[in-house]
Amino acid sequence: MLEGLYSAAAGMAAQQTQLDAVSNDLANLNTDGYKSERVAFGDLLYNKVDAAGTETAAGAGAAARIMGRSSTQGALKETGVPLDFAIEGEGFFEVTRPDGSTALTRNGAFSVDASGEIVDGQGNRLNPPIKLPPGVSEGALRVAPDGTVTAEGKKLGRIGLVTVGSPDHLIAEGGGLLVPGKESGEPRPAGGRILQGALEDSNVDIGKDMTTLMTAERAFQMQSTAIQTESQMMAIANQLRP
Repeated sequence: MLEGLYSAAAGMAAQQTQLDAVSNDLANLNTDGYKSERVAFGDLLYNKVDAAGTETAAGAGAAARIMGRSSTQGALKETGVPLDFAIEGEGFFEVTRPDGSTALTRNGAFSVDASGEIVDGQGNRLNPPIKLPPGVSEGALRVAPDGTVTAEGKKLGRIGLVTVGSPDHLIAEGGGLLVPGKESGEPRPAGGRILQGALEDSNVDIGKDMTTLMTAERAFQMQSTAIQTESQMMAIANQLRP
């Protein structure tokens, strides 16, 4: 009877993981460059037996874990803003944070700081750095599809795009920033194209996520009901007299 409780509790925990992921996706529906989370479910049915043939552990139910982020391209929208950059195809912008570490992002809403350097919405510098000469306005910037940046006929640098072996396994650190991990691999040059005056929308499919949300809520409720039923059955069994 306890196995039934454990199985239902495991199911509730798995559905909670799914609910958390979908809720996070829906909350970032309008976040430029956001990539939705992928959740996978696995069977917990197992039996462990020691060398003497004695069962030492058994499990049942299901488990869920975040498998990474979808790399599906989001819709591209024109903004006309000179420092809005969208990536068409693979790749990420690389930025340098205040502590010297680097991170990746698909959010191409950049601006210019007080020193004339191009930075993201959190003040992280574009890597490699691009700096506007004194007296040159943002409107004078021209960015070619290969990332070459020019202003008034002078080359200021090149915005390089990078990617990793498994983008789905990049680790999210908030603010639209992603960092490589062991499963993702190290950054390497990417072959995407940069579109100036445009941004990439999030790739969240609201219709799909709303359906998943309702399904997960119903499954969570069913597991909760199963626990209540198991508890009532245990109470009845405890009242029985030989």
